[in-house]
Amino acid sequence: MVMALSLCTPTIVLRSPTLKLRVLVNPCGLRRPLNFIQNKRNGKQLPIALVRCSASPGNRPPSADISTSAKIRSEVLSPFRSVRMFFYLAFIASGGLGGLIALSRLIAALGNAPNAGSAPEILKGLGIDLAAVSLFAFLYTREWRAQKVQQARLSREEILANLKLEVDGKKVVSISQLRGFARLVIVAGPAAFIEEAFRLSEPFTNDLLDRGVRVVYYATDGVVPNLWASTVDSNLDEVKDAEQLPTNNRQKSLWQLTPIYTTEWSKWLNEQKSLAKVPEEKPVYISLRMDGRVRGSGVGYPPWNAFVAQLPPLKGLWAGVLDGMDGRV
Repeated sequence: MVMALSLCTPTIVLRSPTLKLRVLVNPCGLRRPLNFIQNKRNGKQLPIALVRCSASPGNRPPSADISTSAKIRSEVLSPFRSVRMFFYLAFIASGGLGGLIALSRLIAALGNAPNAGSAPEILKGLGIDLAAVSLFAFLYTREWRAQKVQQARLSREEILANLKLEVDGKKVVSISQLRGFARLVIVAGPAAFIEEAFRLSEPFTNDLLDRGVRVVYYATDGVVPNLWASTVDSNLDEVKDAEQLPTNNRQKSLWQLTPIYTTEWSKWLNEQKSLAKVPEEKPVYISLRMDGRVRGSGVGYPPWNAFVAQLPPLKGLWAGVLDGMDGRV
């Protein structure tokens, strides 16, 4: 059997003269309707077997690329950073050039060259140049690191915006589609933790809904949390309080968002925990602003009372004016 292997082309061809069979392996995962291949010598068609393969995610190098939109948003949020970094580089170049000139003069002075000047004065100028270069190099490095941190945060927020949610088991939306309509609170942990967080939110249900809060609950242990067992019995005849049903409907409005494509959600949450140096098994909450940016996070149960105290209502005198002033929790 003769094997022709090419990593640059999308096919790997295995030729067998005895079996008259060619196996084409498609490493790039390209979809091709390949059932037969034609022999160029005699024009006959030979059967082929097509095998699709792809590299596993664990073998792929992590992408450190920052999207163009994240870079643009970074420039909008810090419009003068590029100007400052340009001047810092200019000052570093100027100080470095002055230091080289002073160093050459110092060598000439130490060699007793004519008109070289006094060594102490040259040393003083060289020290000033080196101090200026060090100062502006420090300022430039600080700005560069802040830029990279900001771009990485914006890139993670873009990934979060593309994650999918299921609304009440009926409609699929992305988080970006809820911008301007809801302040999302992501609650991630075991099913028992989510059930307790649901119970703790019950006294604040109306106030949270008035402030546009919606909860996205993600059970990390794979168990579906039973949120409604303690509020509405499956047999409606057993509901004694007539006001219980409207209250339960509002609770369902608050807790109606569930993640889909949980692998992507798990990857994003684990990355957030890794950056915050939180163990992966710890339950966490992440609160978002009305515009989709992360406003706060923590380990344990969400502070529902703090949300009510700090977030402005969506209706009333200050509606719309304080939408971006979500505070910090």
